[in-house]
Amino acid sequence: MNNSPRPPRPNLTGPIFGFAMLDVFGLSCVGIGASWFAAGKGAILSNFPNSAAEAVACTAGGITVMIWAVGRILREIAKQAPAMQARYEQYIATHHPDKAVRPTPED
Repeated sequence: MNNSPRPPRPNLTGPIFGFAMLDVFGLSCVGIGASWFAAGKGAILSNFPNSAAEAVACTAGGITVMIWAVGRILREIAKQAPAMQARYEQYIATHHPDKAVRPTPED
């Protein structure tokens, strides 16, 4: 039984965690690449990026990885939708009975 005072949340699975780590990697690439535009040289890593081409490639690659990883995270969370809907309905029935969906009586 869900006795938590907050609504149910998705479960953290291995694939979701892995894609989240790839998202962090992509964000790091964006930061490293964008630091060249701010400082004119590699501000986070001393010898990378050394040119505008490297900075653009690093930033664009990071954005691509981030978008791909977020899409995969959303796909994994969508797989949990039926179980989450059941847990949410149970939560509403327990904590907010006035808002619970009641079945209509049939004649």
